[in-house]
Amino acid sequence: MKKNIFNLLLIIILPSTLISQVAIEVIPPDFIKTITFKSNTTEGQLPILELGETLELEFDALTANEEDFYYVIEHFNFDWTPSNLVKSEYLKGLDYQRIQTYENSFNTYQIYSHYNLTIPNTQTLALLKSGNYMISIYDDYDELMFSRKFMIYENIATVGVSVKRSRDVKVIAEKQSIDMVISTTNLNLNNPLETIRTLIIQNNNLNTAISNLKPQYTLGNELIYKYDTESSFWGGNEYWNYENKDVRAANVGVQFIKLKDIYHNYLYTNVSRKNQPYTYNPDINGNFLVTAIDSDDVDIEADYTMIHFSLSNDEIQNKDVYIYGNFNAYAIEPLNKMDYNTESQRYEKTMLLKQGFYNYKYVVVDQETDAIDEGAISGNYWQTENNYKVLVYYRDLGARYDRLIGYGEASSTNITN
Repeated sequence: MKKNIFNLLLIIILPSTLISQVAIEVIPPDFIKTITFKSNTTEGQLPILELGETLELEFDALTANEEDFYYVIEHFNFDWTPSNLVKSEYLKGLDYQRIQTYENSFNTYQIYSHYNLTIPNTQTLALLKSGNYMISIYDDYDELMFSRKFMIYENIATVGVSVKRSRDVKVIAEKQSIDMVISTTNLNLNNPLETIRTLIIQNNNLNTAISNLKPQYTLGNELIYKYDTESSFWGGNEYWNYENKDVRAANVGVQFIKLKDIYHNYLYTNVSRKNQPYTYNPDINGNFLVTAIDSDDVDIEADYTMIHFSLSNDEIQNKDVYIYGNFNAYAIEPLNKMDYNTESQRYEKTMLLKQGFYNYKYVVVDQETDAIDEGAISGNYWQTENNYKVLVYYRDLGARYDRLIGYGEASSTNITN
């Protein structure tokens, strides 16, 4: 009887244990703002670095207390379960070290401290392996403040990426499809159906990424992927944007301003574009850039402003509307959930953001299923300019971790049939 109860407990506990092992980014508290990765090749919320390249993480703390923060780095498999490597195998030096470089804001209404972490440094000498990583930031009380994913690749495989119109005629006007060719001369890809895994990312958004497609054909040393539907993404629409590098004057997307305790910027009301003809409007594919006029160092001289978003739309029953983009790592959280104003018949939200140029979009989330519909407000169009990144992972037979052996990138500017 006891044995049966023990087996039943295992059946109940093990699945939840396995699920909990999959790494999920932790959303920062409201006083942590403007988390930004910088490198020689990328800037934004999803750095993909070549092995040996410098990683730079920056963020602001709006507590005005010059708090101490500590960082921890962990290595993960392709599916974001912990890898079998011990820390000394993928990290030379030490982590769980205090972030020593920070500066206080200068001449700003909102007081904050700007933190900068560069790896390698005197404590963390190098990251030794390719693959998936997570960096976690803790405070003085060992409380996890936030975590962010990043990837390190070895330049072994050549990854050719091309963007095509959907081969499914039902959605040919709304979707984009990704074709890939993977080749390598320095590594024998043994049994690629089992050892090769791929990840396709649209506009740095891991939430909508397509993972683990298998090669359809092998031609010499080339692996060819030309799927009809499995590698297709909704085209979406160009992002809305605003710029407030001058907080004292209306600028791109800003209708008017008010000075209270800090500056308030009121954006023009957006309207649904779902059933409108596609109009090209250059964007930076969901990214953001901190900018401020008459500033020598925007890291500490750019101010924070209250941004007032509004969307003219009928209330959507049983669904919620959120604002997101790279500025909050495409997170769905209470801080970016919009409220419906029955008098103005608008969705409204106020967010505290650092000065700069921001891309954003409105998405709809089903209250029962949590399914995200990115095209419910903006629509989906095959002409939309999107950025696509393809990551290629390889685990040879008997290997203990997934190597990231190749990285390719393409824009739908050059989309073809």
